[in-house]
Amino acid sequence: MFESIRNRKQILMAVLLILIIPSFVLVGIEGFTPDPRGAPVAQVDGQDITQVDWDRAHQEQSQRLRQAMPTIDPAMLDSPEARFATLEHLVRQRVLTAAAQAYRLHISDQRLALSLQEHEVIAGLRRPDGTLDVEAYRQLLARQGLTPELFEAQVRAELAQIQVLQGLEGSSFAPEAVAKIALNAFFEQRQVRVASFDARDHAADVVPSDAEIQAFYDANLYLFQAPEQADVEFVVLDANALAPGIALAETDVRAYYEQNIERLAGPQERRASHILLSVAPGATAADKEQVRQRASALLTQVRQAPQTFADVARAHSQDPGSAVNGGDLGYFSRGAMVKPFEDAVFALQQGGISELVETDFGFHIIKLVDIRTPPRRSFEQMRPELEADLRLQQAQRLFTQSMEPFSNLVYEQGESLAPVAERFGLTIQTARAVTRQPRPDAGVLAHEGLLNALFAPDSIAQKRATEAIETAPGQLVSARIVQHTAARTQALTQVREQVRTRLVAQRAAELARAAGQAQLAAGKAGQAVAALSPVLTVSREHTQGLSRPVLTAALSANPAQLPAWVGVNMGEQGYVVVKVEQVLARQPREPEALRQEVQQYSQWWSAAESLAYLETLKARFNVQIKVAPPPPATANAALQ
Repeated sequence: MFESIRNRKQILMAVLLILIIPSFVLVGIEGFTPDPRGAPVAQVDGQDITQVDWDRAHQEQSQRLRQAMPTIDPAMLDSPEARFATLEHLVRQRVLTAAAQAYRLHISDQRLALSLQEHEVIAGLRRPDGTLDVEAYRQLLARQGLTPELFEAQVRAELAQIQVLQGLEGSSFAPEAVAKIALNAFFEQRQVRVASFDARDHAADVVPSDAEIQAFYDANLYLFQAPEQADVEFVVLDANALAPGIALAETDVRAYYEQNIERLAGPQERRASHILLSVAPGATAADKEQVRQRASALLTQVRQAPQTFADVARAHSQDPGSAVNGGDLGYFSRGAMVKPFEDAVFALQQGGISELVETDFGFHIIKLVDIRTPPRRSFEQMRPELEADLRLQQAQRLFTQSMEPFSNLVYEQGESLAPVAERFGLTIQTARAVTRQPRPDAGVLAHEGLLNALFAPDSIAQKRATEAIETAPGQLVSARIVQHTAARTQALTQVREQVRTRLVAQRAAELARAAGQAQLAAGKAGQAVAALSPVLTVSREHTQGLSRPVLTAALSANPAQLPAWVGVNMGEQGYVVVKVEQVLARQPREPEALRQEVQQYSQWWSAAESLAYLETLKARFNVQIKVAPPPPATANAALQ
């Protein structure tokens, strides 16, 4: 049969062409080609956001959060709520990008250069003479999969997105009278009495039978799953681990000392005092000019009598932290203050007084009190730091040179990690019972990208090593599964006590809720309610130990119908009955505290206007989110 097909292959090819070509003409090649980026999950201005886009954005966001908060629970980052929040953020970015293009907002080269100069990481790549180490800059971006051109394009896009909302945020303000009314309502007080019905008090009344335990287990099998697990082996190529084994020549260390003595000695510090006249967010041009004139008058005064600077600061400065000390800010180096303030300080001579300096806080008058330069240390004193610095630099170069060979070797000989371990002198490490969910104590195996690659279907089926994955700056890891165990439901005999505990907790909560609801009905009928607490005066400022659900219930009760009775379902904790007896006005505030609250309210108002404007932009650019949001988490308090 196969011989017959081979002899007639030209005829078969002709027939196939006749059948296939019209299909391409009618449908198009893309009709037969699945989108490699996955199905669209959202659309902005006619442009799709795909599942792959979403996954990549969430992975990047999770990595940023883990770096900023190493102790964060990984389960929080991978929850449906966190993933959907990433999608909403991605949609917001696309909307702002579309708006920037529609409004023809342009970021000049000068604005881009200024933004890059202010970038904290890039600033750390500058040489002692102030020039940028271009090679280090390229290497830094390469480790993130970026080129300078791509990174700078991203920065331009981000700056354009900021411009879309900047005009609205800069002009938004809330009148003081409106702010005071809203704040007084938000912080009003209520006198309440509370009765708690704790589920634990009813646990002894629940004695489940074997049949009930079996029924609960059968109805809730998902609660008793043993997670998917794998025993793995992995190797780590780490720049920091390479450093100790690097030998240094004495001449290189001495040359490095001479070239970098000023930088390695530490930054120059300056001590300054200032007088601040603050400007409220959203202040009118006239109000701002009035503050400027008052600041100009104070500037003239302290320049005529510099020795009175501290006294003038105590009398007039509106910086509560420094005014009591005569405006003294102590010693600080570059990077500690906002840029306009810092630039003015580092441009002054000792004893000099600046012109007016405007920042987001208001107008400053600055006096440079002292300049402190770190003492020059000898070569022998600095030798440990010099050698550590040089070893790290050479280790980083060695790591960069090893990245490609390491990646190639784990790809080409993925059946075992022994070749790559032998080639680079690495130790093959092992771990048991690794799961898809990152654990904070798992070291490199807590990296989400590595776990995704490790538990990919091909990696599980073929037990091949993953590609080399950068789990941290200067660190590459490859891992492979040695033994895989699929997720499974644990037998009742294994989890019987766990089942019983859950069932008892559920029934006890039901009994507590029934008892609480009965007392709530009694209170509404004018009858006595058992176990009500003494009167508590509560507010959002003074919770008196009430949980958020109970406090929210108390503050949400209708003040036109006092006394008001409210029941709060606390889930497995039980039930709470709240009696609201009286509504009290907020206590008067000190003028300075009230001024700060009004400023905060103006910021809230500005944020609310920005969100409203963003919703308008979403409508204009026809935003469609094509996946359902996660269902609301089961409330631990339901008002009844």
